[in-house]
Amino acid sequence: MKKTENLTVTVIAKQSNGAGNMLLTLAGAGTDRLPSFTPGAHIDVVIPGCGKRQYSLCSERADRQRYQICVRLDQLSTGGSRWLHQQLKVGDRLLISAPRNHFPLPDAPRTLLFAGGIGLTPLLLMAETLAERRAEFTLHLYLKRGDELAFAGRLAQLGERVVIHYSQEGDSLRRQVPAELTHPHHSVLVSCGPAGFTDHLHQLAAHYGWQAGQLHSERFSPVPTTQSVAGDRFEVEIASSGARYAIGADQSIADVLEAAGISIELSCGQGMCGACITGVLSGRPDHRDEVLSQQERAANDCIVLCCSRAHSPLLVLDL
Repeated sequence: MKKTENLTVTVIAKQSNGAGNMLLTLAGAGTDRLPSFTPGAHIDVVIPGCGKRQYSLCSERADRQRYQICVRLDQLSTGGSRWLHQQLKVGDRLLISAPRNHFPLPDAPRTLLFAGGIGLTPLLLMAETLAERRAEFTLHLYLKRGDELAFAGRLAQLGERVVIHYSQEGDSLRRQVPAELTHPHHSVLVSCGPAGFTDHLHQLAAHYGWQAGQLHSERFSPVPTTQSVAGDRFEVEIASSGARYAIGADQSIADVLEAAGISIELSCGQGMCGACITGVLSGRPDHRDEVLSQQERAANDCIVLCCSRAHSPLLVLDL
């Protein structure tokens, strides 16, 4: 997988968008149009001293001159959100990636959207797209309190198809189950939010008969793994050259290939963004990512190089 070129954008607006959230508007250089994107897409933002961070696009798709991202100030921030909130200024330039989408809006007769806090960001454009299609959907938004509400104007335009729940008023997912969640027939459940929120939602869905193929989610952070990699040595072969490389128990495929001078597109390094998805021509991957769908995992024809490993002694990569 070849590295993609970064895009240079200018910050043309920076404004509060609900308690703790900052809405950033980014414009392309000159009259150049920015690449198009679909609901659920995200971009990488290169933050000085921190590296790349991923943020969902929430701007209207028809606006090809601007991107918008909404950044929550994370109290456990490793520097990325803090820098964007406290140091970035209007007029500054940023390097970003072109949009990529591994959380697309699925097609179904009925769509239930469940957002936990700033998890609303990728789901808002999905809801607006469904409204344009006059499709059947409901957006459930879970917040702690009223001052956290972001995108109030756009949510108001969606009308009664948006249901807002405030945990401080006793209306949390753990205390009240929306009636729609008890009827999984001909539906998909799309969610984004903290790990605890998503895990509990999926547990409820399983209780009411939802199948794995009906569940689509994006998490803020990867699921902690308890899998041991001790003795998990295997090899990868580069199909274009036939070169083989040993992957040790404490090494990722991406690390080994980059050390060998093979160009790999990397971003999050945690199996969440999909930047390093690569085709597999032979062998059986041990999928440990948060990106691939159940169907993609079952096909065994691609792998996320930064975190996944192999069940077979050899993987032949389409590189």
